[in-house]
Parts: sequence; C-alpha cells; structure tokens
Amino acid sequence: MIFYPKAYLNKVTDIDLEFLRQRNIKGLLIDIDNTLITKNGRVIENLEEWAKKLREEGKIKLCILSNTNKKEKAKKMSEVLKAEYYIYFAKKPLKFGFNKAKKKLNLENENIAVVGDQMLTDVLGANRSEMYSILVKPLEEKDIFITRFNRMIEKRILERYLKNRS
Repeated sequence: MIFYPKAYLNKVTDIDLEFLRQRNIKGLLIDIDNTLITKNGRVIENLEEWAKKLREEGKIKLCILSNTNKKEKAKKMSEVLKAEYYIYFAKKPLKFGFNKAKKKLNLENENIAVVGDQMLTDVLGANRSEMYSILVKPLEEKDIFITRFNRMIEKRILERYLKNRS
C-alpha cells in the first residue's frame, strides 16, 4: 500500500550506517517537526553526534525536507545537522519538495531515504517519489490541528500495517 513505510523505527537516531548500506542509501531527506524536534523546540537526544557519524563515516548526504513555512526553523535544523541543504514549505506529499531535494543532493531516487513521523505526508510523498520511506514514531502527542486530524487516519493505517507485518 502506498501509505505503508518500507521501515518503521522508534526514532531517527535508530537509523545506522549498516541499515543505510544494506539498502544502498546515500542521502537522507529528514522531516523536522515531531521527527527531530518537539512542538516546544526540544531537539532529540544525540542528534548532532548521529548526523556527524552519518556524514563523516558513511558519507551520507543530509537534507532537511519540511512542510514548515518558517525558513529560519529549517535553516537552524540544517545547521544543527550540518546538512548540505534545507527545503521548507515542501508541500509534502506532493513531489515538488522531493524532486527539489533530489536535484540538490544529485542522487537517484533509489539512493534516497525519507525520514518522517507522518504517513500522509512523509511516507506517502516518499513512496510516490519512489524513494525509501522510513516512518519514525512521533516524539510527542502534541500536534497542530491538521496533523491531529491526519493522526486519526494514520492510526488506522498503522494498525493495518503492523498487523500485516507480523
């Protein structure tokens, strides 16, 4: 199903170099809200060390890909990760942001993984763009209104996904 992720992990920092190498992933497009930071701005633990290891040891290219309309927020997170690029107002799940990131990273779709906490934006957009989709659990339950609505739909999809996976 197009809403199902290729992988489902607890948090972004659970993605290690071996996982990426096995899948021939050379670039990561990473969501911000509830994937890297909480609603009140708390950054996930060990994030900078994780990103440094991917960049330096694995030569993994990093790009922030967010639906936020706040350029400074996306820029700040790219600086925290020392990501090569950031794209804000990406309009996920539309292909616009994914294609823009692909061009910036200069990689093929099959060498890019997309990491995010939402099935209706991150996973759907990644799958539509023929990129490797990685769903992570949201950092917290607090969400903006539209995301709360999406979570109700995603809950049912996730239940089916987990049932089919067993």
